[in-house]
Amino acid sequence: MQVGRSASPSDDSITALIEAAFVGRIGAARFSLWFPPNARLLWFGHELVVASRNSHFQEWADDKFGPALREAVAEVCGEGIGTRFVSDPDLFADAKPAKVAAPAPQLNLLGEPCPPPTPQAAKKIAKAKAETITKTGRRWKTFDEFVVGQSNRVACAAALSVSEEPGLGPNPLVIHGPVGTGKTHLLESIYAAMRKAGGDSRPLYVTAEDFANRFIPAARLGKMGAFRRQFRECSALLLDDLNFLATKRATQEEFLHTLDALIADGRQVVVTVDCHPRLADDLMPELRDRLLGGVAWGLLPPDDETRLGILRRKSLGTIPDEVLKYLARNLRGNVRELEGAVHCVRHFAKVTAQPMTNLLAREALGDLLRHTVRAITVSDVDLAVCALLRIPAGTLQSKSRSWAVSHPRMLAIFLARKLSAATYGEIAKHFGVKQHSTAVAAEKKVRKWIADSTILVLGERKWGVKDLLDSVERDLNK
Repeated sequence: MQVGRSASPSDDSITALIEAAFVGRIGAARFSLWFPPNARLLWFGHELVVASRNSHFQEWADDKFGPALREAVAEVCGEGIGTRFVSDPDLFADAKPAKVAAPAPQLNLLGEPCPPPTPQAAKKIAKAKAETITKTGRRWKTFDEFVVGQSNRVACAAALSVSEEPGLGPNPLVIHGPVGTGKTHLLESIYAAMRKAGGDSRPLYVTAEDFANRFIPAARLGKMGAFRRQFRECSALLLDDLNFLATKRATQEEFLHTLDALIADGRQVVVTVDCHPRLADDLMPELRDRLLGGVAWGLLPPDDETRLGILRRKSLGTIPDEVLKYLARNLRGNVRELEGAVHCVRHFAKVTAQPMTNLLAREALGDLLRHTVRAITVSDVDLAVCALLRIPAGTLQSKSRSWAVSHPRMLAIFLARKLSAATYGEIAKHFGVKQHSTAVAAEKKVRKWIADSTILVLGERKWGVKDLLDSVERDLNK
């Protein structure tokens, strides 16, 4: 459908009222996650039209949010008003990736800004926020504080879904990704949301190190009964940093039995790990198999827009937006590095009594900015592929045409073209192929493997092509 005419002022006000009522039903976090980047609410004539980016989202949104949206329309406009979901890609053709902006002002059902809270209401809000703080003073992160972008949108949506309907979706949920991409933040947000829900919810958040530290003395002192009750009688188990159990086989076996018991009882399990379970060679095959039986979603390092959103959130308006945009363009680190950059710029401006400008940011972060400009070479890619597949360095430059050499060579050519500034001719010369057209053909072959989800047998194990490429890129970006 082509959405042709522009909406009148009255149309906009009706749409705003419906949107406010709809947000009140599904929550601001879910609305901002799915609707602004993928669908728009438009009032035409005597019906509400939901224009979606594509037909896939159109069908999904109608199934997932249709009932709540129709209730919102009935509340604002009365019964008998139609709601129609359509696909209109042209409406989003010129749209840029959504920037993280300040939260929209709260509106009442008349579309008017809500007055500031009374002192009594402010106390209730403070008390609700305090519920996320434990007796030891720890403050649990929440979904509202998580900056959503293209690099983490699906994982965030999965975590939000688990917190709302624990045990009803794929179980376990595995959240994987490099250091500093938000795995622990999402796990804490799930825990905080489950605790806030109250009722019979008794979620248990624990690090893998804490799990091991409790298991070892329990096994030594013969108190395994109490240990198992502690972990198997919770409503949901949230385990952070499963990689800590890599070399602890007995602890892995106990966690495996705990995982089986909880899932069999319909209780939610969420774990975080630094790579996809299929690539976690240090975990027991049985444990990897259980993790693959659920769903695994990855987090990637933030892109430019997400970095800008994170910097805005961390700076709390104390740094000019021009400086934040400069940092977002020039820093390539994880969330902790971005937070450290904000602290560094603020402190440097304070001790030198200078205004915050791009020049000051360059001076304050000189070493950090220089280290972010590391260029990846063809040789770097060659060595990384050899290291991951455990084949001798220099093998990919040999004349061998066996699949054990040619397949890794094609993967290395694809990554060299993607990650380095080398030309096809330079890449072909490095790998000892005759002409650059051979490198072009290798790149096309790997793209087909990715599209077909091809599995390659390399060494003594099977690899999904995309998983293997992601693993090499992660090693190169360390």
